[in-house]
Amino acid sequence: MTDRWVVPSAELRERFSRSSGPGGQGVNTTDSRVELSFDLAATTSLPPTLRARAMDRLAGRLVDGVLTIAASEHRAQLANREAARERLATLLREAVAPPPPPRRPTRPSRGAKERRLADKKRQSQRKRDRRVDGD
Repeated sequence: MTDRWVVPSAELRERFSRSSGPGGQGVNTTDSRVELSFDLAATTSLPPTLRARAMDRLAGRLVDGVLTIAASEHRAQLANREAARERLATLLREAVAPPPPPRRPTRPSRGAKERRLADKKRQSQRKRDRRVDGD
């Protein structure tokens, strides 16, 4: 997953099923679709702080604390297994990344205020010029 943390393959569960993607007649007989499941709530490979951060960020994708990734874009089962593992690693890497620094609020500059007011006056004048009644 990262340089310091690795998800052991013993904590991953794979299920295979028939894919609906490319493959011609072979797609009807080959179980090339891969569903990779990782129990994020029960894992011991992540420190508790990182696990809590990942659980919070991936809350919408978790079902009972389990993260599931499906891959069926390739014709070969092995390629789909690699794609699913890569997708899981990317997802977890982004989920445990530290939060960005907080934004320091800034005020608009004097020139920006003047430009905004000048644009408002110009727009107002444009609309006034379009009127037919001569106000």
